[in-house]
Amino acid sequence: MPEAIIVLGGGVRNGGELPEWARRRLERARELHSGEYLILLSAGTTYRPPPLDKHGFPIYESVAGARYLAATGVPPDRILTETHSYDTVGNAFFARAIHTDPMGIRDLLVITSQFHMPRSKAIFDWMFSLQPNPGYRLSYESVSDAGLDPAAHQIRTEKEARSLLGFREHWQPLTTLAEAHHRIFTKHGAYSATRPAFKEPTPPELLGLY
Repeated sequence: MPEAIIVLGGGVRNGGELPEWARRRLERARELHSGEYLILLSAGTTYRPPPLDKHGFPIYESVAGARYLAATGVPPDRILTETHSYDTVGNAFFARAIHTDPMGIRDLLVITSQFHMPRSKAIFDWMFSLQPNPGYRLSYESVSDAGLDPAAHQIRTEKEARSLLGFREHWQPLTTLAEAHHRIFTKHGAYSATRPAFKEPTPPELLGLY
């Protein structure tokens, strides 16, 4: 049995509403939950600005997910959020740096969607193998992509494949957590000091999957 279930973020809409594929990830985590921590990841995405609450504050993806789970009966003290990451590399880094390393939990189940799983698995396997490595053991479960717009799904799947190649070229050669930290905070457009606010406009048919 895992010591924690990690759920990758999948977007959030106005009012804190979650898209279907994000709810599916959370619902699977709830089905599997038997008392371990549920670690929900993501502040948002660089592809769209965050929705704001009635007071003008951003609604983070992981917080929206936590509220969803708590409303379905998951004890809030078993839900942990991460509100720093804006992409999958950040998901993995902050999950490890903020939660799993300090807590000393090593057996982890990672949940995301089918279209997102190949790149997510490569990134999490890499991030949780970086030295110093306390002996992480990761398993994975993907949830169905059923119901997604076919054209958008095809575009996103192709983009995931290209991004995976980029990850293998630029990130996978790094072998220590310190090297990953340096690259994230000096080279990565989502986290460096000179980061742009958001990326170039995303095609509308693809934006629907962020």
